[in-house]
Amino acid sequence: MWWTVYMLRCRDGSLYTGITRDLDARLAAHNAGKGAKYTRARLPVTVAWKRGRQPPTDARRLEYALKQLSRDEKLALVEGDASLWRRVRRDALG
Repeated sequence: MWWTVYMLRCRDGSLYTGITRDLDARLAAHNAGKGAKYTRARLPVTVAWKRGRQPPTDARRLEYALKQLSRDEKLALVEGDASLWRRVRRDALG
């Protein structure tokens, strides 16, 4: 089973990071107020960045690594910084 690591842009401009097996369903849940507590107060949310086809353990490690990034680094990923993504993957997965 493959997982997707994703970042959502909230109404207030903040970014939320998570993992899911079904991004469309998870996005709908977030926007219905049934997602994470963080996003409930910041609706609506949109997908800002995603990387699919991650094994479950890798997805959890990547989610944690992404949550440790600074806002500027997260924004760089959203803008397509491939070298930063490679570094995050390397550091998180060894």
